[in-house]
Amino acid sequence: MKQGHALPPVRCRTNKSRVAMMLSRRRSPVVASLQLPPVTTLLFLWVLSCGHATANTDIANMTALQKHVSFFDRNKDGIITPIETFEGFVAIGCDVAYSRDSASSVHAALGPITSPVDAPLPHINIHINLIHRAMHGSDTGALDAKGRFVPQKFEEIFIKHAKVRPDALTSSEVEEMILANRDPLDRRSWLAPVKEWGLTYKLASDKDGFLHKDSVRGIYDGSVFVKLEEKRSLQIEI
Repeated sequence: MKQGHALPPVRCRTNKSRVAMMLSRRRSPVVASLQLPPVTTLLFLWVLSCGHATANTDIANMTALQKHVSFFDRNKDGIITPIETFEGFVAIGCDVAYSRDSASSVHAALGPITSPVDAPLPHINIHINLIHRAMHGSDTGALDAKGRFVPQKFEEIFIKHAKVRPDALTSSEVEEMILANRDPLDRRSWLAPVKEWGLTYKLASDKDGFLHKDSVRGIYDGSVFVKLEEKRSLQIEI
C-alpha cells in the first residue's frame, strides 16, 4: 500500500490503451494544439506558423536546472514552446487534459520571465539559458540561484525527512518537507513546490509508495523524465 495520501492527486494515466491514445496525438503538433482552449490554441498556432530563432545553449556545461527543463525541448534548439511542453508531459505519462493545462500555466508564468528583451512577442516560449530567472522560493535549496546542483542540500532532504527509509520518501514525508521549506514571507512561492513534488511523487514513486533517492536526483537533472518516457514507450509496444 502507498504511504499516505496527503499530496494532491495528479491526473496521470498508466493504462496502456490510454497511454497509446495519448502518444498517438503527438504525431501532429497542430492536431494536439486543437485540443486546447481557443485563446491558447491561437497562441500555439501563432508559434507554429511564425517559428522562432534558436538560442545558444552550452550543452556541455548545462546547470542541473537547464538539464531538467531541456527534456521538454523536444527539438533541442534551446527554446521550449508550449507545444513541446505539452508533448513532454504526455510522453512521461500525464493525460491530455493535465498536459494541456500545465503547458498553458507553465508558459504563461515562465515565458515572460525567461524571454530576452529582443525575443518576438508574445513571450510564451521558455529560453533554457535564462531558466534560472524562474527560480522560486520555498524550495529545498538543492539548486542554487543559478540552477546549479548543491549536493549538501540534496543530502539534507533525506537526513531531515526520510524517517521510514534513509534512501526514500513517503508521501507524508514529502508533504512534511514541503511545509518545512515554506517561506512565511513569500506566500506566492508555496504552490509551486506542491505541484512539482506532487507530480514527482505520482510519476516516480514505486509500488510501495516510496520515492527513491536516485529518482529524486534524476528529477533535478531531468534524467528521470527520459526513463519515464522509455518506460511508457515499452508499455505501448507490449
